[in-house]
Amino acid sequence: MALSSIELCSSALIKLGADGISSFEDGSAEARVAARLYPIARDALLCAHPWSFATAQAKLARLALEPTTDFAFAYQLPIDFLKALSAGDEVRGRGMVYQIVNRQLHSDAEEVVLRYLFRPSEGDFPAFFVSALVTRLAAEFCLPLTENSSRAERLARLAEDELRLARLVDSQQSTPAKVEDFSLIKARFA
Repeated sequence: MALSSIELCSSALIKLGADGISSFEDGSAEARVAARLYPIARDALLCAHPWSFATAQAKLARLALEPTTDFAFAYQLPIDFLKALSAGDEVRGRGMVYQIVNRQLHSDAEEVVLRYLFRPSEGDFPAFFVSALVTRLAAEFCLPLTENSSRAERLARLAEDELRLARLVDSQQSTPAKVEDFSLIKARFA
């Protein structure tokens, strides 16, 4: 069941005990609060975990200008970039030393493949993420709409529980990463 941003916000408002909205411009206090807080809460939740449904990998285009940091090269970040997860070359998508500065990736590498988080459309959010986001939105909307801090705190705790469950479900979506370089393993076989 794919939900739009309006439907997600309406679900959160209903969970809070408020009226749902039909658009962000409907003139109600609920719509004004949702319009302001929804994009912030959505992006914060997307950046809170390396979600499998919001992870992409791209070879970056090198920029002609020299970086302002101590690195040799600057690369353009993807348009849909939210957060870097790792950088490497085409053989290994990790292990590279880099720094993100002014929507650019700076590195000494001549080629960079970036693994990163992006903002998928709401229709691509899986059910476990929708549940966590709706609960998080209800917690965010609570104080501005109800001025009830104890209720907001309860919803925030519930949102943390939902986030923990969503992370668990998402982490079961792929093969666990193997330990490749760990000093205790080397010491054991030495």
